[in-house]
Amino acid sequence: MKNKNEKIVVLLGKKLGMTQLSDSKGAFVAVTALEVGPCPIIRVKSAERDGYGAVQIGADPLQNSWRSGKAWRGNFEKYGQVPHRYLREFRVADAAAYAPGEILNVVMLKEGEQVDIQGITKGRGFQGVVKRHGFSGGPGGHGSMFHRRGGSYGMREEPGRVYKGRKMPGHMGAVTRTIQNLEIVKICADEGVLFVKGSVVGPNGNWVSIRTARKGK
Repeated sequence: MKNKNEKIVVLLGKKLGMTQLSDSKGAFVAVTALEVGPCPIIRVKSAERDGYGAVQIGADPLQNSWRSGKAWRGNFEKYGQVPHRYLREFRVADAAAYAPGEILNVVMLKEGEQVDIQGITKGRGFQGVVKRHGFSGGPGGHGSMFHRRGGSYGMREEPGRVYKGRKMPGHMGAVTRTIQNLEIVKICADEGVLFVKGSVVGPNGNWVSIRTARKGK
């Protein structure tokens, strides 16, 4: 478990894609490349003033800030910051360890360290029960009239409704998911690129939140 008094590293990064790297033994390791930071701290929230401790960080500064809404620009200008395209808030135990205007980047992490990465999964649109829930489906013959349907949903006159939680067709994907304890394999500080072992949710070009692992070593 992490020490509660240890400063938590929070960053925003863009998923570049997957590749493979070789370890010290010559074996290939599947990794995901992330373009991280620099991420300025826009605002620091304290328990005394706001009821909880948190930091707000931005990413991808806007070249034409006038294109954003007035309320969005005001949130940055209020704290003397340039408007950014993305803004995320992270809860921290010791908000006093952070200062507005501080720049967070990939050099704050170390190879071999574990991080939690949160993002939005790929959207699949409206899908049936076979793809959405893994149903096997019915017979494939012409007279079956079943094929990829979900079966009977009704409950007769009593209770006269479909129970909550029934696996049915519907919207699939485009939900927030977090992958914990991803190991950092390599850091390219000059390019601001981070390589983590395994996969990261979302399509290439998707922005993700990176945080020191809560349950890591």
